[in-house]
Amino acid sequence: MARPNNLYLITGMPAAGKSTFARELAQRVRACLIDIDTCTENVVQAAMKQLTGDPDDRDSQRFKETFRSPIYDTLFAIADENLLHTHAIITGPFTKELRNPQWPQEIQARLSTPCIIKCVFVHCDHQLRKKRLVERGNPRDNAKLKDWEAFLQYYEQDAFPEYPHLRVDTGQSDPFEKAIRDGLLD
Repeated sequence: MARPNNLYLITGMPAAGKSTFARELAQRVRACLIDIDTCTENVVQAAMKQLTGDPDDRDSQRFKETFRSPIYDTLFAIADENLLHTHAIITGPFTKELRNPQWPQEIQARLSTPCIIKCVFVHCDHQLRKKRLVERGNPRDNAKLKDWEAFLQYYEQDAFPEYPHLRVDTGQSDPFEKAIRDGLLD
């Protein structure tokens, strides 16, 4: 029997480098890339504009209560559809899941397609994250930048996942090659 495809979960705080890392990984392993922003941004903007008048709100309690679960459910449904045929990569913050040591097993149980789950947590120091937020100039980051200290506190800057994972510091030179040396593609 053929080895199941991999599901790579690329997690980390906003502006830690998840999308950049995931794009390189997708190219290397020829995988389906499922980026949280690409898959959901247009729908969320339209809905938030109708709900609150602010299409760029990603930090309010209303946004989190309304969209968090459906967004993540959508990402995993797309992955499940693709895993039978190819490797899949999901990228998103998954901040609440950090404290759940059983999260990879719970994901495996909810998927209908057998796969090998590989968790990668990307991170960098908070000064670099702030610089990246400023440089990308996305209106959805304005609330984060406006109250930077509250943003850092909410996202627990120094928190690493309690589930098994590979840590990648995207502030170091050539983080992707280091991740390969650390077993990313094993």
